[in-house]
Amino acid sequence: MNPAAAFEEAYRRAPEGVWHAPGRINLIGEHTDYNDGLVLPFAIGLGVSVAAARRDDDVLHVRSLQAADEGVEVRPGDRVPGWAAYPAGVAALLREHGVRGASLLIDSDLPAGAGLSSSAALECATALALCELYGVEIGRRELAALAQRAENDYVGVPCGIMDQSASLLCEDGHALLLDCRSGLSGQVPFAPGAAGLTLLVVDTRAEHALGDGEYARRRAECEEAARLLGVPALRDVKDLAAALGSLADPVLRRRVQHVVTENHRVEAAAGLLRAGAVAELGSMLTASHLSLRDQYEVSWPEADVAVEEALRTGARGGRMIGGGFGGSVIVLVAADRAAAVRDAITGAYAARGWTAPVISAPAPARGAHRVS
Repeated sequence: MNPAAAFEEAYRRAPEGVWHAPGRINLIGEHTDYNDGLVLPFAIGLGVSVAAARRDDDVLHVRSLQAADEGVEVRPGDRVPGWAAYPAGVAALLREHGVRGASLLIDSDLPAGAGLSSSAALECATALALCELYGVEIGRRELAALAQRAENDYVGVPCGIMDQSASLLCEDGHALLLDCRSGLSGQVPFAPGAAGLTLLVVDTRAEHALGDGEYARRRAECEEAARLLGVPALRDVKDLAAALGSLADPVLRRRVQHVVTENHRVEAAAGLLRAGAVAELGSMLTASHLSLRDQYEVSWPEADVAVEEALRTGARGGRMIGGGFGGSVIVLVAADRAAAVRDAITGAYAARGWTAPVISAPAPARGAHRVS
């Protein structure tokens, strides 16, 4: 059932519109966003759709086709748990801009926990819907910051600005080079198919949860390292060797090494894409994965095996994406080798008794928009 029809069935009236916000794949730049660094994501066709209509009161009522309950009712000042906290947080912040009550029907084809940013897509689709319903004009950069704040303050996940920016700002056929400190961004052409390549996304089926404390711990470690180094954020470390030499804690040294080198990889990757050297991106992806595995310590067995099997079968490169501890892997491979890589990864999972991965090849897509 499409969201508009589901809305009408649930609320006994037609919606005033349907809005869609995409998930994202981050080509490179992991755990750099909350360190004021650089990232290079692109939007995908999968995402979250919200059918919505205004109410004549201050109540937000949200239903999801993916949830078994009959919906959640949120009044001003309420704090709600679970999935409803994402749209509720956005709505609470938009009340300051004149948004009142609304009925929302949510549908998603993004697999939760796959590292494709289903949470940001939900926030951004909700934000866009509520703004247009009430005629609130907020620029997309500012709207991304509002959605990030909702996740930080209402859900309790200290995420950076990347996911919301990607969902709102990305353009078809491009990746978004985003400076997470200034908010400035630029579109970088990304069309692997034109270079005879395929970017595979491997959902390892190892579900992650960023609210479990590990993500917050990594962020706290980075903040402590920045404090000890006397810089506003790890993005400001200019002399990596000197910084590593001044830190006594080996854990903090590893975190700093990842963040600083990852920012360099983002800059290099953007340069390669602008030069049309898409195939050369592979080595950057693999270097990023090894750093995330060894220096940042956020990888997981299924991701490591997927990358190892892909490389063994001739892929250009690959890495885990998302916050870590579960989720997805991306693999850059020549189009004529893609089937062999798929088979190798699937076979390796079967040999270990793991759940079969779900492998797709999404293309860069447009950002959040009104569907109807």
